[in-house]
Amino acid sequence: MIKLHGIAASRAFRPLWVLEELGLAHEHIPQDFRDGTLRNPEYLKLNPNGRIPTLQDDDLTLWESMAINLYLASKYDKKTLLWPNAIALQGLIYQWSFWVVSEVEHKLFSVLLHRRLHTKINRDAACADRNEIALQAPFAILEQALNSSDYLLGNQFTLADLNVASVLSWAPLSRISLKAYPNLAAWLKRCLARPARKRAQVDKASLT
Repeated sequence: MIKLHGIAASRAFRPLWVLEELGLAHEHIPQDFRDGTLRNPEYLKLNPNGRIPTLQDDDLTLWESMAINLYLASKYDKKTLLWPNAIALQGLIYQWSFWVVSEVEHKLFSVLLHRRLHTKINRDAACADRNEIALQAPFAILEQALNSSDYLLGNQFTLADLNVASVLSWAPLSRISLKAYPNLAAWLKRCLARPARKRAQVDKASLT
Protein backbone atom coordinates (compact mmCIF):
# COMPACT_ATOMS: atom_id res chain seq x y z
CA MET A 1 0.00 0.00 0.00
CA ILE A 2 1.07 3.58 -0.62
CA LYS A 3 2.33 5.30 2.52
CA LEU A 4 2.53 9.07 2.85
CA HIS A 5 4.50 10.60 5.73
CA GLY A 6 3.64 14.14 6.80
CA ILE A 7 0.86 16.36 8.11
CA ALA A 8 -1.56 18.46 6.08
CA ALA A 9 -0.21 21.62 7.73
CA SER A 10 2.90 21.21 5.61
CA ARG A 11 3.86 20.53 2.00
CA ALA A 12 2.53 17.00 2.56
CA PHE A 13 -0.86 18.58 1.89
CA ARG A 14 0.02 18.51 -1.82
CA PRO A 15 0.32 14.72 -2.26
CA LEU A 16 -2.55 14.15 0.18
CA TRP A 17 -4.70 16.20 -2.18
CA VAL A 18 -3.53 14.15 -5.18
CA LEU A 19 -4.23 10.89 -3.38
CA GLU A 20 -7.77 12.06 -2.65
CA GLU A 21 -8.36 13.29 -6.21
CA LEU A 22 -7.30 9.91 -7.59
CA GLY A 23 -9.14 7.92 -4.93
CA LEU A 24 -6.02 5.91 -4.12
CA ALA A 25 -5.97 3.72 -1.03
CA HIS A 26 -3.12 4.84 1.17
CA GLU A 27 -1.82 4.90 4.71
CA HIS A 28 -1.32 8.40 6.03
CA ILE A 29 1.45 8.53 8.64
CA PRO A 30 1.16 11.96 10.28
CA GLN A 31 4.84 12.71 10.88
CA ASP A 32 5.04 16.20 12.36
CA PHE A 33 7.92 18.59 11.72
CA ARG A 34 7.32 20.26 15.09
CA ASP A 35 7.97 17.35 17.46
CA GLY A 36 11.46 16.18 16.50
CA THR A 37 10.42 12.81 15.10
CA LEU A 38 11.80 13.66 11.66
CA ARG A 39 15.30 13.33 13.12
CA ASN A 40 14.71 9.77 14.28
CA PRO A 41 17.13 7.33 12.64
CA GLU A 42 14.24 5.26 11.30
CA TYR A 43 12.78 8.22 9.48
CA LEU A 44 16.14 9.49 8.26
CA LYS A 45 16.63 6.16 6.49
CA LEU A 46 13.60 7.09 4.40
CA ASN A 47 14.38 10.76 3.98
CA PRO A 48 17.93 11.81 4.93
CA ASN A 49 16.85 15.46 4.71
CA GLY A 50 14.66 15.00 7.76
CA ARG A 51 11.74 16.67 6.01
CA ILE A 52 8.21 15.89 4.91
CA PRO A 53 6.55 14.63 2.81
CA THR A 54 7.98 11.22 2.03
CA LEU A 55 6.17 8.67 -0.12
CA GLN A 56 6.63 4.91 0.00
CA ASP A 57 5.17 2.93 -2.88
CA ASP A 58 6.32 -0.69 -2.92
CA ASP A 59 10.11 -0.52 -3.31
CA LEU A 60 10.18 3.17 -4.18
CA THR A 61 10.83 5.86 -1.59
CA LEU A 62 10.37 9.38 -2.92
CA TRP A 63 10.70 12.85 -1.39
CA GLU A 64 9.84 16.37 -2.55
CA SER A 65 6.14 17.19 -2.78
CA MET A 66 6.09 18.17 -6.46
CA ALA A 67 8.07 15.09 -7.50
CA ILE A 68 5.64 12.92 -5.52
CA ASN A 69 2.65 14.57 -7.18
CA LEU A 70 4.06 14.17 -10.69
CA TYR A 71 4.85 10.53 -9.97
CA LEU A 72 1.44 9.70 -8.52
CA ALA A 73 -0.51 11.34 -11.32
CA SER A 74 1.58 9.92 -14.14
CA LYS A 75 1.50 6.40 -12.69
CA TYR A 76 -1.99 6.07 -11.28
CA ASP A 77 -4.29 8.43 -13.17
CA LYS A 78 -6.10 6.03 -15.50
CA LYS A 79 -8.99 8.38 -16.29
CA THR A 80 -6.96 11.47 -17.30
CA LEU A 81 -8.49 13.41 -14.42
CA LEU A 82 -5.22 15.09 -13.49
CA TRP A 83 -2.72 13.77 -16.02
CA PRO A 84 -3.78 14.20 -19.67
CA ASN A 85 -2.54 11.81 -22.33
CA ALA A 86 -1.16 14.51 -24.60
CA ILE A 87 2.61 14.95 -24.21
CA ALA A 88 2.29 18.70 -24.84
CA LEU A 89 -0.15 19.07 -21.94
CA GLN A 90 2.10 16.99 -19.70
CA GLY A 91 4.92 19.39 -20.58
CA LEU A 92 2.76 22.30 -19.45
CA ILE A 93 2.10 20.53 -16.14
CA TYR A 94 5.86 20.29 -15.59
CA GLN A 95 6.22 23.94 -16.58
CA TRP A 96 3.65 25.26 -14.10
CA SER A 97 4.84 22.94 -11.32
CA PHE A 98 8.45 24.08 -11.58
CA TRP A 99 7.39 27.69 -12.14
CA VAL A 100 5.35 27.96 -8.95
CA VAL A 101 8.23 26.58 -6.90
CA SER A 102 10.84 28.88 -8.45
CA GLU A 103 8.77 32.06 -8.85
CA VAL A 104 6.17 32.01 -6.08
CA GLU A 105 6.78 29.58 -3.23
CA HIS A 106 9.76 31.19 -1.48
CA LYS A 107 8.34 34.71 -1.70
CA LEU A 108 4.91 33.68 -0.52
CA PHE A 109 6.27 31.58 2.32
CA SER A 110 8.38 34.54 3.48
CA VAL A 111 5.23 36.66 3.70
CA LEU A 112 3.45 33.89 5.60
CA LEU A 113 6.35 33.53 8.03
CA HIS A 114 6.62 37.22 8.83
CA ARG A 115 2.90 37.88 9.08
CA ARG A 116 1.58 34.74 10.72
CA LEU A 117 3.97 31.94 11.61
CA HIS A 118 6.90 33.63 13.34
CA THR A 119 6.42 34.86 16.87
CA LYS A 120 5.69 38.57 16.90
CA ILE A 121 9.16 39.44 18.13
CA ASN A 122 10.73 37.65 15.17
CA ARG A 123 8.49 39.08 12.46
CA ASP A 124 9.97 41.45 9.90
CA ALA A 125 7.18 43.55 8.40
CA ALA A 126 9.50 45.07 5.82
CA CYS A 127 10.51 41.61 4.58
CA ALA A 128 6.85 40.60 4.26
CA ASP A 129 5.99 43.78 2.37
CA ARG A 130 8.99 43.43 0.07
CA ASN A 131 8.07 39.88 -0.85
CA GLU A 132 4.43 40.78 -1.40
CA ILE A 133 5.54 43.40 -3.92
CA ALA A 134 7.78 40.81 -5.59
CA LEU A 135 4.75 38.53 -5.99
CA GLN A 136 2.97 41.04 -8.19
CA ALA A 137 4.84 39.85 -11.30
CA PRO A 138 4.04 36.11 -11.00
CA PHE A 139 0.48 36.90 -9.91
CA ALA A 140 0.08 38.98 -13.07
CA ILE A 141 1.31 36.03 -15.13
CA LEU A 142 -1.30 33.77 -13.56
CA GLU A 143 -3.99 36.41 -14.04
CA GLN A 144 -3.22 36.56 -17.76
CA ALA A 145 -2.99 32.76 -18.11
CA LEU A 146 -6.50 32.45 -16.66
CA ASN A 147 -7.98 35.22 -18.78
CA SER A 148 -9.84 32.94 -21.19
CA SER A 149 -10.23 29.62 -19.39
CA ASP A 150 -11.30 28.28 -16.03
CA TYR A 151 -8.06 26.36 -15.48
CA LEU A 152 -4.43 26.60 -16.50
CA LEU A 153 -4.66 24.05 -19.31
CA GLY A 154 -8.15 24.91 -20.47
CA ASN A 155 -11.49 24.01 -18.96
CA GLN A 156 -10.43 20.88 -17.08
CA PHE A 157 -8.79 20.83 -13.66
CA THR A 158 -5.40 19.09 -13.93
CA LEU A 159 -2.30 18.54 -11.85
CA ALA A 160 -1.04 21.92 -13.04
CA ASP A 161 -3.90 23.60 -11.16
CA LEU A 162 -3.48 21.41 -8.09
CA ASN A 163 0.25 22.04 -7.80
CA VAL A 164 -0.02 25.78 -8.31
CA ALA A 165 -3.11 26.18 -6.12
CA SER A 166 -1.52 24.20 -3.29
CA VAL A 167 1.16 26.90 -3.10
CA LEU A 168 -1.21 29.83 -3.70
CA SER A 169 -3.40 28.54 -0.86
CA TRP A 170 -0.98 30.32 1.45
CA ALA A 171 -2.04 33.72 0.12
CA PRO A 172 -5.19 34.14 2.25
CA LEU A 173 -3.32 33.13 5.41
CA SER A 174 -0.60 35.61 4.49
CA ARG A 175 -3.17 38.43 4.40
CA ILE A 176 -2.45 39.07 0.73
CA SER A 177 -5.35 40.61 -1.14
CA LEU A 178 -6.12 39.16 -4.56
CA LYS A 179 -8.63 41.89 -5.51
CA ALA A 180 -6.30 43.13 -8.24
CA TYR A 181 -6.30 39.64 -9.78
CA PRO A 182 -9.95 38.60 -10.26
CA ASN A 183 -9.18 35.68 -12.59
CA LEU A 184 -6.61 34.34 -10.15
CA ALA A 185 -8.91 34.82 -7.17
CA ALA A 186 -11.84 33.03 -8.84
CA TRP A 187 -9.60 30.18 -10.03
CA LEU A 188 -8.10 29.68 -6.56
CA LYS A 189 -11.56 29.61 -5.02
CA ARG A 190 -12.65 26.93 -7.54
CA CYS A 191 -9.59 24.82 -6.86
CA LEU A 192 -9.83 24.98 -3.08
CA ALA A 193 -13.55 24.20 -3.15
CA ARG A 194 -12.91 20.76 -4.60
CA PRO A 195 -14.14 17.94 -2.33
CA ALA A 196 -10.79 16.13 -2.58
CA ARG A 197 -8.98 19.20 -1.24
CA LYS A 198 -11.34 19.29 1.71
CA ARG A 199 -10.97 15.57 2.38
CA ALA A 200 -7.19 15.93 2.39
CA GLN A 201 -7.49 18.30 5.34
CA VAL A 202 -10.36 16.86 7.37
CA ASP A 203 -9.51 16.90 11.08
CA LYS A 204 -6.02 18.16 10.34
CA ALA A 205 -4.32 21.47 10.99
CA SER A 206 -4.91 23.36 7.77
CA LEU A 207 -2.98 25.86 5.71
CA THR A 208 -6.00 26.94 3.73
